[in-house]
Amino acid sequence: MTLDEQLAYLTKGAAETIRAEDLRAKLERAAKTGKPLRVKAGFDPTAPDIHLGHTVLIRKLKHFQDLGHTVIFLIGDFTGLIGDPSGQNVTRKPMSPEEVAANAETYKKQVFKILDPEKTVVDFNSRWLGKLTGRDWITLSSKYTVARMLERDDFSKRMKEQRPVAIHELLYPLAQGYDSVALEADVELGGTDQKFNLLVGRTLQQEYGQEPQVILMMPILEGLDGVQKMSKSLGNYVGINEPPGEMFGKLMSISDDLMWRYYLLLTDRGANKISDLRAAVTAGSLHPLDVKKELAHMIVADFHGSQAAALAQRDWEAQFQRKGIPAEVPTVTESLSYFVPIKLTAFLDMHELVSSKAEATRKIKEGAVSIAVGDTEHPSWERISDPAWEFDPAKYRDRGSVTFRVGRRLLKVTFSS
Repeated sequence: MTLDEQLAYLTKGAAETIRAEDLRAKLERAAKTGKPLRVKAGFDPTAPDIHLGHTVLIRKLKHFQDLGHTVIFLIGDFTGLIGDPSGQNVTRKPMSPEEVAANAETYKKQVFKILDPEKTVVDFNSRWLGKLTGRDWITLSSKYTVARMLERDDFSKRMKEQRPVAIHELLYPLAQGYDSVALEADVELGGTDQKFNLLVGRTLQQEYGQEPQVILMMPILEGLDGVQKMSKSLGNYVGINEPPGEMFGKLMSISDDLMWRYYLLLTDRGANKISDLRAAVTAGSLHPLDVKKELAHMIVADFHGSQAAALAQRDWEAQFQRKGIPAEVPTVTESLSYFVPIKLTAFLDMHELVSSKAEATRKIKEGAVSIAVGDTEHPSWERISDPAWEFDPAKYRDRGSVTFRVGRRLLKVTFSS
């Protein structure tokens, strides 16, 4: 790539770059000297599972890796014990060392679905932060003023609202900033909510006689609802360890507008090519459904391989476009000798097609529950609208099977005598 093409590739989707001219200068110097840039992104292991929102930064690390630069995936096992105050209106509860260690192990396994393990440096900030003496912490604290620290939005809002700000929270930005000093980072990646911490890193590097890092901030990814940020607690997330079919189905549920955001932040496709796709959809030469299927296929392939993505797409098309039943459906076999009629709400709950009998009742009333008897290639779906409906296998024994559908979830029931 030319220098301009490299800059376009690396800043694709970025919300802000501080400073773009510095990044150009660093790339030019790397090309002349043959010395790759040192690019870091830090992740506090606050949860065991990574979802697509987390992968926005990891994919940007991959873009630097594609261009031959040294990528440092930094696990904040020390800072995780403090708790990042970013976006918090109360003091975050500290995690135990055992929780941090367990989550860190799962992080290491998951990120290599995107990054090249042979080219990635995995480091832990306890390696240097854990060795700082009391004198070292005093020296570090002397590099930044209380006035500047309290300019931070999270802290200033809490002060105005007379909410407490604990002393250890003031240490968090210093600890994260010192990571950049310890690693001599040329570039640090972070979300837009991390701007204050990232800027502290630039300041501390200058205080310790280093060239300040370039900051590349990525936007916070919206969840499936297209409104709130992707979050497991909000239920609008796509986990990277979810089964291929589940991932594909969730991605197909997003709006056409959100689809372009996902193309930009969750794929390696260049901004110009994405613009061309969007123009083709606007002109009517491409159907948005086909473009969305391509997006879902790419994302599933990244985490499960192209074969699994192709099967997930085929099953989705069978189920939702042709109203058929996919080839691979969870199946249970019920013995007719012991099975007695059971209320549908209890049956759906028992097989975890719903989270509770109350949800089963709600889904039935919403018209989201259907059954298909026998034929899987051309099924005739019957909607069940009565929550009191009972499932009696004896009525279907000669038809071979019954498939239940609750939203996107399917369960096939076969019978034995």
